[in-house]
Amino acid sequence: MENFVVTITFLLIGMAIKRIPDFSNETGKVLNLFVIYLSLPALVLLKIPDLIFSENLLVPALMPWGMLLFSVAMILLMARLLRWDRATTGCLLLLIPLGNTSFLGIPMVQAFFGAQAIPYALLYDQLGSFLALATYGSLILALYGTERTAPTLKDVLKKVVSFPPFIALFLAFGMKSFPYPPIMISLLKILSSTLVPLVMIAVGFQLTLHLEKKVISQLCIGLSIKLIAAPVAALLLCKIVGLEGESVRVSIFEAGMPPMVSAGALAILANLSPALTAALVGAGIVLSFATLPVLYQLL
Repeated sequence: MENFVVTITFLLIGMAIKRIPDFSNETGKVLNLFVIYLSLPALVLLKIPDLIFSENLLVPALMPWGMLLFSVAMILLMARLLRWDRATTGCLLLLIPLGNTSFLGIPMVQAFFGAQAIPYALLYDQLGSFLALATYGSLILALYGTERTAPTLKDVLKKVVSFPPFIALFLAFGMKSFPYPPIMISLLKILSSTLVPLVMIAVGFQLTLHLEKKVISQLCIGLSIKLIAAPVAALLLCKIVGLEGESVRVSIFEAGMPPMVSAGALAILANLSPALTAALVGAGIVLSFATLPVLYQLL
């Protein structure tokens, strides 16, 4: 609980410094870039070599794809029943299946489960959410976005292999059998320790809630699927199949993360209902601080 309070404090710090004129509007972006290029790769390099390969690792690798299929089916059903327009459908198809499993997920996993559970969160994010954003996300943008040219397979592959945390993941698996020099371990520990404070401060700095009446219905349905239905479905499925252990609990917990910020940025660029997109990202983060503790108690 102490870690959770500390995490919330970082979020409030981000919201507070946004009101200080000396911090530019680009502050959140700069903090996110630092995390992407330094903090998160350092955490990957530090934690992944500690993984012991077993069938339990299949759960965090496969769970995100199962949740993606579940969310897509739910959204397409609701879109048909409620006759949503293409922009609304495309927005929800992009944001609801893709969770904020990195920037928010890793700090939350650390707060609730401890540092030893971070490798499972990293696998869930890198082999699931990020790959889904690069592949499935590109497909949704091509089908529903306003851009005239669809992304090619080359574009998708380039995005995947050039993403710093993914490069770090590849290197971490390759160097699993080779111990790091002490100075490298110290450097990685210092850099990785910046992830939680920088991420949560950046989230607080960029947090905006612009709720319009016309999007409230879609907002409620989308977040109900993302924050409640998806993790509950994951929990029930694991119970039925008989899966248990920390990797399973972390995977279910990650399934309950709010919509991905990066997916929201892409949706806005593609003009997929920008008002709904902003509301999903902002309200999702706020509500997750209420739903995640409840989900943790159910695990």
